[in-house]
Amino acid sequence: MKIFDYMTNYDYEQLVFCQDENSGLKAIIAIHDTTIGPALGGTRMWPYASEDAAIEDALRLARGMTYKNAAAGLNLGGGKAVIIGDPRKDKSEEMFRAFGRFVQGLNGRYITAEDVGTTVEDMDLIHLETDFVTGISPAFGSSGNPSPVTAYGLYVGMKAAAVEAFGSDSLEGKTVAVQGVGNVAFELCNYLHKEGAQLIVTDINKAAVDRAVEAFNAKAVDPDEIYGVDADIFSPCALGAVVNDETIPQLKAKVIAGSANNQLKDTKHGDRIHEMGIVYAPDYVINAGGVINVADELNGYNKERALKRVETIYNNVAKVLEISKRDGIPTYLAADRMAEERIQKIQKSRSQFSLNNKHILSNRI
Repeated sequence: MKIFDYMTNYDYEQLVFCQDENSGLKAIIAIHDTTIGPALGGTRMWPYASEDAAIEDALRLARGMTYKNAAAGLNLGGGKAVIIGDPRKDKSEEMFRAFGRFVQGLNGRYITAEDVGTTVEDMDLIHLETDFVTGISPAFGSSGNPSPVTAYGLYVGMKAAAVEAFGSDSLEGKTVAVQGVGNVAFELCNYLHKEGAQLIVTDINKAAVDRAVEAFNAKAVDPDEIYGVDADIFSPCALGAVVNDETIPQLKAKVIAGSANNQLKDTKHGDRIHEMGIVYAPDYVINAGGVINVADELNGYNKERALKRVETIYNNVAKVLEISKRDGIPTYLAADRMAEERIQKIQKSRSQFSLNNKHILSNRI
């Protein structure tokens, strides 16, 4: 892998390699862009097949966080960290404390959080060495489980998409097909049920389906049937790449709005559903409630304030739809354009983030 070529192509700022022989730590921190503020993004632990694979994942995820944070209206840039190892057997206190010292050494340019393969307990260990970490235990002033807040953002974003498709943001009487009913989707179903929506659910976990059926009088279908059901809204909340050549012809829904990451298998699928007139709420815009919530911890967590900021997802989805119509482009491109326009505006008046410059962290978040 030609690292500098890759970084130049997508305009990355920094790639940090972290090694601690005592704990076995091998980690990579990628900082994509700090134009708007310090780079916020989680730490993923995964048994990567190669060092190149780990580097590429860190870089790709960091760039995604730049767009997600900018689109969410946060004063934060994008970064990500990966730890090479098996999260089931390679973790230790020494490892995460060593990693915390590397994060501290970046002097606030990167703020970490929980991600795939890491837990709140791991963040607590990192927190022993640095304050530049979010998603720690509530005893340390954290917000706790982010699922309800992510679901709330998803709910308000779905209402904004409904305005475009149905002329009203009311979901009463609408049929919503929810793919995957884990923690976030179950909370989403709760909001939808309270408003009077009809629910069709599926999941590979039968217990999760049974729970939703009992709680919300939802109709259950097999996993491969969810795409073709008679529904107004399709809400993918499980796997990525579910909008693809096989599923698009089955869709009857007029809106796609879900919490799953990377819902489009390829950009051509975003083009296709745009041509079909399906309103797609881009995943990283509508599922930003979690990152908005943990970002509030940087000010000393206030739940009411965090929820108010999560409600801006409604406006963000609406703005994406406005840009889509303004520029005649699919919404997945409009979301990127919204994020890029915000970064460019701030770039004209602000240099790279540094904890030591005049823009103090507490005034930036």
